Amino acid sequence: MANVKKQTTAVNPLFTKDNFLWMLIGLVVMTIGFFLMAGGKSPDPTKFNDNEIYSTTRITIAPILIIAGFVIEIFAIMKKPKEA
Repeated sequence: MANVKKQTTAVNPLFTKDNFLWMLIGLVVMTIGFFLMAGGKSPDPTKFNDNEIYSTTRITIAPILIIAGFVIEIFAIMKKPKEA
């Protein structure tokens, strides 16, 4: 029987600790955006208050945070691990 040597190769993980940290940051930014978009409870549910519905926070800031969170997530997935 021939002498067979097994080759061992180092397996690099697909995502490193740094990638997971960036993914967590993106998730937190998106969560903050969704909470800001949801807003709060109206004091009088029978009256439509357009200042609360169409506020700058709900219409501008929250969508920007959600999109920024998605951009961070894409960055976290595409980021290559550092070579040791």
